[in-house]
Amino acid sequence: MGIAGRLAHAFIDSKLTPLLLIAALAIGIFGTLKTPREEEPQIVVPIVDIFIPYPGSSAREMEERVTKPLEKIISQIPGVEYIYSMSGPDFAVLTVRYLVGEDMEESLVKLWSTIMKNMDKKQEGVQFPLLKTSSIDDVPVLTLTLWSDRYDGYQLRRVSTQLAEEIKKINNVSEVEVKGGLKRQIRVILDREKLEAHLITPLQIAQQIRAANQQLTSGSFQRLNTEYIVRTGDFLENAEDVANLVVGVSGSHPVYLRDVAEIVDGPEEVSSYVFHGIGPATEEVHVDRRSEYPGVTIAIAKRKGSDAMQVASQVMKKIEALQGSLIPQDIYIAETRNYGETASEKVFTLLEHLMGAIIAVTVVVGLFLGWRGGLVVFASVPITFALTLFVYYLFGYTLNRVTLFALIFVTGIVVDDSIIIAENIHRHFLMRRLPKLQSAIAAISEVGNPTILATFTVIASVLPMAFVSGLMGPYMSPMPIGASMAMLFSLFVALVGTPWLAYRLLKAHGEEKEYEVEDTRIYKFYDKTLGPFFNKPRRIWMFLGVVVVLLVGSVSLFFFRLVEVKILPFD
Repeated sequence: MGIAGRLAHAFIDSKLTPLLLIAALAIGIFGTLKTPREEEPQIVVPIVDIFIPYPGSSAREMEERVTKPLEKIISQIPGVEYIYSMSGPDFAVLTVRYLVGEDMEESLVKLWSTIMKNMDKKQEGVQFPLLKTSSIDDVPVLTLTLWSDRYDGYQLRRVSTQLAEEIKKINNVSEVEVKGGLKRQIRVILDREKLEAHLITPLQIAQQIRAANQQLTSGSFQRLNTEYIVRTGDFLENAEDVANLVVGVSGSHPVYLRDVAEIVDGPEEVSSYVFHGIGPATEEVHVDRRSEYPGVTIAIAKRKGSDAMQVASQVMKKIEALQGSLIPQDIYIAETRNYGETASEKVFTLLEHLMGAIIAVTVVVGLFLGWRGGLVVFASVPITFALTLFVYYLFGYTLNRVTLFALIFVTGIVVDDSIIIAENIHRHFLMRRLPKLQSAIAAISEVGNPTILATFTVIASVLPMAFVSGLMGPYMSPMPIGASMAMLFSLFVALVGTPWLAYRLLKAHGEEKEYEVEDTRIYKFYDKTLGPFFNKPRRIWMFLGVVVVLLVGSVSLFFFRLVEVKILPFD
């Protein structure tokens, strides 16, 4: 009987078969619900920026003494692909880019240990370097812009800062950044004449402020089995604390900072402007018809591996709960970017296309095998895709346009195995040469092994795409892996689930006489269409020539740029 026949014999009338099919659907639903949704595959390219201060150096000196020696040291680290550097007066910035797919944590550890190992070689005056990593997860998934026709940038900034603190409490939110507005700042505006009158310099004032704005642990003592920690000093909390700071002595009297300077508690000096424009989409908001208002943007990034749609949804629920309490009624919030919403929209659009493809294939099968045969094939597709989606979850993939396109791409292929098995069982049932169970097993044994061979042949042609290197590798890898797994699962379903379903759903129709292929309408149609070609070889060569011309013409569309090809998205 072969492998296919033995599998069919073991599962076609087993009570375990429906349990296996239901379990496959269940774990597929679980994997789909747990798999994060994103717009694009997450490409891991570790990038580390190194900031090196060298006060007093020129750009040339910085390059020769710091940048070039450090580039030579870092280039020896395994996995480093490129090093970019910029040398300027007083500082240098080196950007280290690793190979695609390198682990971020390991890359950072290797870079840190290499720099520490060579710290004894640094020039005198070069300060300790600062390392800062960059990854795809640093890109905000949600940006909210707060704007108002009554509040200025300073007031909006204070509300936004408090709102950012609340957003940070949400699970899977990694970083919240407030952009725009004016920060609170206590400014000290010195009076030159008063400074000269009291013989005090600006440097003295800076030193006194720095010394006063700190808190130190001075010691401890014990009393009655209790230890007391003694702390001295305190941080400056408001403008009054700064104004009452003693900065010198004139005669026998202390000189307070308020005596030689003006203390201003309010917004910082303006260094940039942020505005929010009003267009037709916001006409429902009852404000005066100016075109621009002061704005502050809150950028929210998610944790690695989390669902962008869920993070954005949780943040928006938090915003709604804080409306009217932390957020005044006359401060409006605009979603200037919602990556979770766009990702969800595209994922559901692809799921709709996937369902449409499945229904289209089912209708076509139903036209030739009847509604029972179409139902057998239709039942095999969700089980196949359920197992594939569970594999996506295990492999750490996300539901995005590439992973879902892989399923759409193989929809017509994954049903082939079930169609072949179901059609041959249907044919043997019509022939009525054996009892029903023996007919089904004989039908599977007849076409099972060629089906296995054909499935692995298709996998062999698709799977090499998984070994593409560079940025295209991780971007495209879900497609060959997903397609290969889907075809493997379709073969499993075709040899285990489809026989069980076909044995119970398909029935023999027609007269009691033996079934002959030559009597079918499909055979007669092919005989009339292809018969003249086989009878006259010249027609076959003409037909092949037309096919070759059409193939060359379609390929030439790329050469003449009549069709544009874009592999990676602009993002």
